[in-house]
Amino acid sequence: MEKNSATSEFLHVGNRLLKWYRNNARDLPFRQTKDPYKIWICEIVFQQTRINQGLNHYNNFIKRFPDVKTLAEAEENEVLLYWKGLGYYSRAINIHKASQQIMNDYDGIFPAQYEEILKLKGIGKYTAAAVSSICFDGKMPAVDGNFYRVLSRFFADDFDISNSRAFTYFSELATLIMPDNVGDFNQAMMDIGSEICKPKNPLCGECPIHEDCLAFSLQKISDYPVKTKKVKAEDLALTYYFVHRNGQFLIRQRKDDFIWKKLFEFPASISADMETFITGSKTITHKLTHKNLSIEILNVEVPSEEIWNRFITENQYLITDVEGSHEKSFPKPLENYIQNSLKD
Repeated sequence: MEKNSATSEFLHVGNRLLKWYRNNARDLPFRQTKDPYKIWICEIVFQQTRINQGLNHYNNFIKRFPDVKTLAEAEENEVLLYWKGLGYYSRAINIHKASQQIMNDYDGIFPAQYEEILKLKGIGKYTAAAVSSICFDGKMPAVDGNFYRVLSRFFADDFDISNSRAFTYFSELATLIMPDNVGDFNQAMMDIGSEICKPKNPLCGECPIHEDCLAFSLQKISDYPVKTKKVKAEDLALTYYFVHRNGQFLIRQRKDDFIWKKLFEFPASISADMETFITGSKTITHKLTHKNLSIEILNVEVPSEEIWNRFITENQYLITDVEGSHEKSFPKPLENYIQNSLKD
């Protein structure tokens, strides 16, 4: 759809959203600033984390890395440590690399143009639109799941949001109601989608645009948005060996391919002479976005210092203990295992 003179038919909707936002916007710390660095970090943090769950993580991250320069100069492992608990650790790796891009390619100044922001590592169309509109008066709608839900219900539009063209389609649809203040409009849509136009049990009576909402008038709110394509989760089995002696255990850092990039883990294999030291096992199930994990962890208590030292030397494992593990980032199921493993 192209925005044209007919758009005036819907402009009052966008203006009503702005009025609602001025009176009802959530009081969030990152809304007290136009600093593109802080807006960028908050957008990445909250893409898969609810505000109330991720706010402390955001505050701690910004306290340690208050600007692009500080983040760019930090060690990657420290960035991962401050991302601990948020999951999706590849995002932490990407923001670290993007901060170095900003320092190297933009003289440490966050780029203002949507197209330039898109060039940064790990930044997609939604984040680029959010940062450019909130901080630099850009005119791109920040289309995400909230936009899909609000717009599909408002227009009773059955365009499949799993379609590869969904972002473009709903971006064009958003322009029909989008006022000049795009930054506040984008944030209003985020708040409406999060607080009122919820996936289940939406609070339609509190919505400032429900009188014009076609799905509401048709009593078909639950029919939208339409999503037909579902990615089937893959089953994946992993085996680890929790090799320990005198309160210490062995770990290594994962590479940057596959799942859990750059996080720490236990050995995935042991030598034949250590198999006799296996005292038991535990199987843990864990769900990732597209994977169902079955993780078997075998407990290996090594009584011989000689075998312990040889195994470490041959495989170049790191030695840590429960207290030391707090300074490193582990996948959640392994972190939980560590906390329960050596309590005695």
